[in-house]
Amino acid sequence: MRVKQLSIFLENRAGRLDEVAELLGAGGINIRALSLADTSDFGILRLIVNHPEEAFRILHEAGFTLRFTEVIAVEVPDQPGGLASVLKILRDSQLNVEYLYAFVEKRAASAIVIFRVEELDRAVGILQQKGVRLLSSEEVCGL
Repeated sequence: MRVKQLSIFLENRAGRLDEVAELLGAGGINIRALSLADTSDFGILRLIVNHPEEAFRILHEAGFTLRFTEVIAVEVPDQPGGLASVLKILRDSQLNVEYLYAFVEKRAASAIVIFRVEELDRAVGILQQKGVRLLSSEEVCGL
């Protein structure tokens, strides 16, 4: 139930994000979800893509500094309080959420939230035990 996420370190300068998008597009890589956090000097671009190994190769060969991070993709009811219900499970289990980002899948009544949590295996087990649906990499990339 783990999903490979690319974490790419970008200098905070005009056009750097476009370079990533251009390279991935030219390589036939489809971005399924993304998050960008920045400081005055650099940013961290987090991506879920349809072909993570190929995306890594393309960006590494182009000189980008990047790494894989394992995250989980959680199906959350797309309604008021939906996210809170999942966060409560993690809080009650004393699992810290390091970061998260989401995208809405319009064909379903759910949103998909990408979580980076401490103790990933424990979080997966607890969420599954509580009946929360986690998506595989293949499912996320197929949306």
